[in-house]
Amino acid sequence: MSGKFPAVILAVCCLISACSSGKANTLAASAESAVVNSGALATITQNYAASKFVAERITEDELNPVLQAGVRSPSARNRQPWHFTVVRGDAELAGGIIPNITAGNVIIVISGEGADTDKSVVLDCALATQNIYLAAQALGLGSRIYTGPIDTVNAKYRESLGLPGGYSAVALVRIGRIEPVDALSAASSRKNPDGMISGR
Repeated sequence: MSGKFPAVILAVCCLISACSSGKANTLAASAESAVVNSGALATITQNYAASKFVAERITEDELNPVLQAGVRSPSARNRQPWHFTVVRGDAELAGGIIPNITAGNVIIVISGEGADTDKSVVLDCALATQNIYLAAQALGLGSRIYTGPIDTVNAKYRESLGLPGGYSAVALVRIGRIEPVDALSAASSRKNPDGMISGR
């Protein structure tokens, strides 16, 4: 009995130590996650529509995660009704869609199946547009959302873009390298949140 008692104490101590270590690892992971989440929150709250683009090419390694952010967007009933068309290297097509576009910029056309008649498809495509826009900024690139040219895109460039049958363009995201800017001072002005947020 006396020989087993110290062994039991040792086992309990080891268990407590393991639990403490596991708890410490969990706390460390939470702290690391909080840092990452703070960075994500900063991207969302400090985002701005880039305007000072520079003529420098976006690489495939930079573009792929941006597109994946669009693909991974939420959608009603998980329908994922979108299609992403990347315009790069065709100066005439890009310039027709966004006049005076800077060389090296990429245009991502977000189109939706049945977007002409289904409002939920438009909302789903809007969520994908936002994901793409924020992902580009998180990578240190400039991004800007356009909806003004959409009627022209659907009327004149549907075939040139190769949009799938039954799909209509909903929004465009322009992505490119930008001049160094202070995101806070470059952000567009916002209305007072007091008039936009309420609760009971």
